[in-house]
Amino acid sequence: MSTYEKMAFHLETERLVMRPWAESDAPEFCALLAERGKETPPVERIRAAIAGFLTATEETGIALLPILRRDEGDFIGYCGLIVGRTTLEEPEIAYELFRRVHGRGYATEAAAAVLDAAAATGRKRLWSTVGTWNAPSLRVLEKLGFERDRVSTEENGEVAWLTRALPR
Repeated sequence: MSTYEKMAFHLETERLVMRPWAESDAPEFCALLAERGKETPPVERIRAAIAGFLTATEETGIALLPILRRDEGDFIGYCGLIVGRTTLEEPEIAYELFRRVHGRGYATEAAAAVLDAAAATGRKRLWSTVGTWNAPSLRVLEKLGFERDRVSTEENGEVAWLTRALPR
């Protein structure tokens, strides 16, 4: 059993709402994943992935959450905590947004809310891993106070490992 509090699964900012996944998020999530330049994944596979996210949230007490714009109510991406390449004690912050909303500060705003939620769990540090080619994502992390720890080489290229201490 974890010694950490559960992360808040409903987060709100001035412009955004983050909440647990719903099966109805599957088509938009498919469209977001298709922007990576590969084929659009089958909706049924994404519905299964969403069910897996919900199960993992129950088991770990951390969550990857859909992001919706408050005024428009539209799904624009996701942000949250995952185990990823790290540990439950020091999870990774992860985010991805539709290209159509890039450059508006949404990733920074969502990630800042997730940082606060992570700190409230009692964790001391977060990680993020990002392709070194992804300058916009690295800039978001820099704005949030993440510092580069190291670079590794993986099958898809170089990955920057960044870390940030959380306030107590």
